[in-house]
Amino acid sequence: MSWIMNPEVNFPPQEDGDLVQDGVCVGFITEKIGLSQPTVTSHMKILADAGLVSSKQIKNWVFYKPQSERLKAAISALQNMLE
Repeated sequence: MSWIMNPEVNFPPQEDGDLVQDGVCVGFITEKIGLSQPTVTSHMKILADAGLVSSKQIKNWVFYKPQSERLKAAISALQNMLE
């Protein structure tokens, strides 16, 4: 999650899609984390289903972008549970 929160620092420029506006290509995430593409896609789908990231298809690729407000709300809810 920290990588896609600051994509310009953690990923190279993309041929298709803007790192910030469109999100990070699943291929770049897969390469950086060193897992298979199906594994990364499965994990990113869980995050998308939870509303923590959004996904967008451009050509044959899926791009993932963090949903900052949802992340803040989830962190706040977790903090409240721990108090």
